[in-house]
Amino acid sequence: MGRAMALLQGRHGGLAVLALVVAVLPLAMPNRYFYDVAILIGLNAIVCVGLNLLIGFAGQISLGHAGFFGLGAYASAILTTNYGWPSLVSLVAAAALVGVLALALGRPILRLRGHYLAMATLGLGIIIAVVITTEERLTGGPDGMPVAPLGVFGAALQGEKMWYWIVGALLIATVWLAFNLIDSPLGRALRAIHGSEVAAEAMGVDIARAKLLIFVVSAVLAAVAGSLTAHYGGFITPGKVGFLHSIELVTMVVLGGMASTYGAVVGAAILTALPQLLTVFKDYESLVFGIVLMATMIFMPRGLVPTLARLVGRRP
Repeated sequence: MGRAMALLQGRHGGLAVLALVVAVLPLAMPNRYFYDVAILIGLNAIVCVGLNLLIGFAGQISLGHAGFFGLGAYASAILTTNYGWPSLVSLVAAAALVGVLALALGRPILRLRGHYLAMATLGLGIIIAVVITTEERLTGGPDGMPVAPLGVFGAALQGEKMWYWIVGALLIATVWLAFNLIDSPLGRALRAIHGSEVAAEAMGVDIARAKLLIFVVSAVLAAVAGSLTAHYGGFITPGKVGFLHSIELVTMVVLGGMASTYGAVVGAAILTALPQLLTVFKDYESLVFGIVLMATMIFMPRGLVPTLARLVGRRP
């Protein structure tokens, strides 16, 4: 069992399992509702994999990633709906815009540490949310705005099944990208920074450059997921840009297990699907949800995936 778990934790074994789950899952989804939940899980997982690189591996907290998610969504929506750009070009442009913004703001923000960094990223997210909410001529304000369907070579991509395979493929590609970054010199630098910035700098690591690069990567992944969410839903509102969504994303990463790429995917899956399952409790849904989160973090403080992997690895 321990050897099997070790295989699953590896890059190739884990990717194979993830690809198998994506391929087989439609057999257990009887209607469009289940496809919709699976698509939302995949989109949240893409954001969380990028956020885990920043928080779990680099040790840099961000409470404003919903802002990047919302910027990607609204930039793509505005370019397609208001200016008639091709949706695929708008998606790429939105990701590039967010990347440039993260590059410009990341250097001064990432000089901060601890709760100062958390407050700075929180402030950035709030500013983005306020701008999106108040610029009614561009964004529709609190009421939101419609978004044109995603199109490739003039053909609109519609239907839950089509979107499921698109998001599933992008999730696998994102996990593969994350593992390559982790195994690269940048990934080793990030782990050194997480352990001790002073020691990493003494060993010759360019701390500012490494933190800035991973901040940009995580922001761009959030923007891509935001654009896809907007095109899939056909409508976007400021609700996905607010502070609470940032907290949800961080909670997904922590619940699944920080510094665990598959933990980020599992955390996104659980916290996206759990509210749907808890609807049977009606008025007590939020109470049960909170109890589940508290119990998980009390008995599994390292997160679900690292804790379970450690328990299984100890078995003879």
